[in-house]
Amino acid sequence: MKILIQSPLILDPNSPFHQKEKNVLVSNGRITEIGDKNYTADKVIRAEGMLLSPGWFDLGTFVGDPGLEHKEDLNSAARAAAAGGFTEIAVLPNTVPAVQTKNEISYLMRNNENRLVQVHVLASVTRNNKGEELTEMIDLHEAGAVGFTDGLKPIWHTDIMLKALQYLQKFNGVLIDHPEDNWLNMFGQMHEGINSTRLGLKGMPRIAEEIVVSKYLELLAYAGGRLHFSRISTAKSVELIKAARKKLNVSCDVTAYQPLLEDSLLVDFDTNYKVNPPLREKADNDALIKGLKEGSIDVICSGHVAHDDESKNLEFDLADFGIISLQTFGANLVSLSRNVDWDVLIEKVTVGPRRVLNLEMPRIEEDTKANLTLFDPQREWVLDEKSNSSKSKNSPWFGQQLRGKAVAVFNNTKHAFDL
Repeated sequence: MKILIQSPLILDPNSPFHQKEKNVLVSNGRITEIGDKNYTADKVIRAEGMLLSPGWFDLGTFVGDPGLEHKEDLNSAARAAAAGGFTEIAVLPNTVPAVQTKNEISYLMRNNENRLVQVHVLASVTRNNKGEELTEMIDLHEAGAVGFTDGLKPIWHTDIMLKALQYLQKFNGVLIDHPEDNWLNMFGQMHEGINSTRLGLKGMPRIAEEIVVSKYLELLAYAGGRLHFSRISTAKSVELIKAARKKLNVSCDVTAYQPLLEDSLLVDFDTNYKVNPPLREKADNDALIKGLKEGSIDVICSGHVAHDDESKNLEFDLADFGIISLQTFGANLVSLSRNVDWDVLIEKVTVGPRRVLNLEMPRIEEDTKANLTLFDPQREWVLDEKSNSSKSKNSPWFGQQLRGKAVAVFNNTKHAFDL
């Protein structure tokens, strides 16, 4: 099948067509022509005003499969990812059982040859993600794991962190950590500040993140290796990582929603705003946006964490942390584009995550595999029961009018339109 994408703005820093409006012909899963001609095709997508980029990649999607399929399974996550514009996702190991043997990796990857959205596996650093005993990371790497993390849980044990950094150097593996001091955040429900005091909720202070970032940067300087901090949230974290980048192999990501939302939104105790790291204050959000613009932050991720109603429709202090955010990711990017250029935003969801994981970079060039995302920043839509592809609906944007929608995705000789 031949598909013509007419006149999108191409955003791919590795392509000679970067920031140019061209017609792109995709035939049987490959880009066959790029130019100004009106190529013959079986389907034509009028893409004036839209953005065409290499396929978006999500670094750290929570999928409850295996064991927690009632929250999200591989199929529903793939549908939500495609609808959000993603062609590849790296899944977290916080499943039951945790991703800590070759069998779990094989299970997650077994249908990749038939999938539009490719699944990459982030394996556990410690057994059952408890932080007490290292997994067999060399074996897991050979089985296909692309990175190592305890996912939504921090690596709290300093000696474990040291040994993991040393161990992974044998194959240039990347260690991904969610920086959080469990003891400082014990029983915490939201950002520690004026609003937590007003609401009578136990706070989660900035220092619970910053002290871990500082400590593990010192450990990285001592041990060597590659370290990536996931889902950072404070101004000081950005400063610490920015300074360390000059000497150390360190990178970081931020969720697309973190710079957009503030802790004041929790005034009505809406559990859909309960996330970890917590929503913070405007000064932190401004620092995150500055970090994106300056290049101190390498990756924008969705932070997708699906929960069933029984985990969210509870008293605030009993509800689980997390929101679904694969499908609303593009709308978040539109909001971020008020302060950050589109070419910067697209680079952080295409080049950035693949660079962290040392994965092949798709390119928008003739005679290459089509791994593409076509995004319309002006399209309006509503996330509701009909459009939601996730098994869960724990989103603060559920039922709201949104602007910014993926129109088509291409990958692995497959494609999807009108997502």
